[in-house]
Amino acid sequence: MEDAGFQAPAANGGSIQIHVDPTSSRIQLLDPFTPITAQQLTGMRTLIKAKGKCTTDHISMAGPWLEYRGHLENISKNTFISAINYFNGEMNKVINYVTGQYHPVPESAIAYRDNGIGTVVFGEENYGEGSSREHAAMQPRFIGVKAVIVKSFARIHETNLKKQGLLGLTFVNPDDYEKIRQDDTIDIEGFDTMTPGKNLTVVLHHADGTEDRFEVAHTYNKQQIAWVRAGSALNKIRESLMAV
Repeated sequence: MEDAGFQAPAANGGSIQIHVDPTSSRIQLLDPFTPITAQQLTGMRTLIKAKGKCTTDHISMAGPWLEYRGHLENISKNTFISAINYFNGEMNKVINYVTGQYHPVPESAIAYRDNGIGTVVFGEENYGEGSSREHAAMQPRFIGVKAVIVKSFARIHETNLKKQGLLGLTFVNPDDYEKIRQDDTIDIEGFDTMTPGKNLTVVLHHADGTEDRFEVAHTYNKQQIAWVRAGSALNKIRESLMAV
């Protein structure tokens, strides 16, 4: 039976050019994400240490923001704006150690990103629960987050982070969440030799000259590690197709 709703793809899709108005506020062509490197996982800063529940709505608020779902740069301006900052109990107000001032979370992230400083998000239990919006993983990736470290993940969100080439990690000891200080610089060790079932190590360099080290676990299989090394699952698919 003929499917009236089916439209066959072009025989040679590679020859098709997509034109988008560069002044559009709703549609934006996506550039491939750049793979994370071990060097980028040193000297990082905490973007936000989220206190309590942090759902996909806290990460990427819906409502009027849905107008910008096709424009990653614009919708990323809502990233974590309703998450609670552990250090001051407020929403959308975090200290930035590039400017020395408090900023909205997305603005602080961009300042770090544009100065070559990676950021980490810390969270508590069942992080990323709620509707399985891909934007809740794409937006942190776009604004420069390298790793999300939590006590536990909602399963679908953890997978979405993997697909976007981010590190989604969990505390081996949940009490290590309490060790993160606002002014820490952060390293993640073991990325270059990351394999399934092998923990990574977080090093917190505190401003007083002391440090804390602890292990974090992950659930990446070989294919998912390949996604991260390629920059995202889409990048890996593209590599595979070009190799054929």
